[in-house]
Amino acid sequence: MSVSQIKEISAIELNKWLADTSHSFRVIDVRGMEEIAGGTLPKAMALPLHTLPARVQDLSKNEKTVIVCHSGGRSAQACLFLQQQGFSNLHNLRGGMMGWVQAGFAPHPLGK
Repeated sequence: MSVSQIKEISAIELNKWLADTSHSFRVIDVRGMEEIAGGTLPKAMALPLHTLPARVQDLSKNEKTVIVCHSGGRSAQACLFLQQQGFSNLHNLRGGMMGWVQAGFAPHPLGK
């Protein structure tokens, strides 16, 4: 599966999803913990990319999931890996946290 087959979501669209309390989905931040400490997305779960293979069984294959990293590269890798494991409802945050901040949204403390 190629990177072009990964569904992407813009920061603006994701912000709308976050504001809609009826919209159910998970946010996973695959950056390192030192990066995440500087702020992440609202409701994000920290799951650094190198830990993903060992933690994949903790995730639901059917749950809508948004993957985020710094600029979109590691999250695209995570999406490809999860697709190979049978996950289908994945979205890569276009531009990662850089795109989130450039769209005018502030990083949040982990778990908030």
